[in-house]
Amino acid sequence: MEDMENNDLGFSGEETPPPEESSNRTFLIVAGILGGITVLALACIAAYAFFILPGQRTKREADIATLTAQANEVSQALTSTAIAAAFTPTSTKTQVPTATSIPPTRTPVLAVATNTPVPSADPRTATVAALLTQAAASPQVTSTALPTTGFADQVGIPGLLGMAVLLVVVIFLARRLRSA
Repeated sequence: MEDMENNDLGFSGEETPPPEESSNRTFLIVAGILGGITVLALACIAAYAFFILPGQRTKREADIATLTAQANEVSQALTSTAIAAAFTPTSTKTQVPTATSIPPTRTPVLAVATNTPVPSADPRTATVAALLTQAAASPQVTSTALPTTGFADQVGIPGLLGMAVLLVVVIFLARRLRSA
């Protein structure tokens, strides 16, 4: 009875294959389209490499030269500022008192010989002392906070260990299910 119903609907037990194309026209069309896309992509890459990329390199080099010049100007300005800040003004020219302008006083003078050591004035030592004084006077900025980057800082070591144990359990379960 089933055979009769299938035959009534127009279905037969044997299906005929579709006719084959003898020239593979569809394959050649698809291959041509893919080849054209490849050639077009290579042409675009070549145009980028020969026309756009050199301009970007020139601009980058010009930007680097500009930034270097700006850094040099800032460095020179900071050096000039530091020299000006370290400068101690000299006293202005004062009048030397003459013998007639100061009234004489009666001051007793004691002349006692003492053995006073004379320090040796080495200019290098004085320069080092001045530089150390300036370094101590300028505020030093130091960071006390630790960086907060990385996986362990965001999730934490307990989370990392928990995930490792979970993955080991998954491995054992997968092996058990595969062998069963």
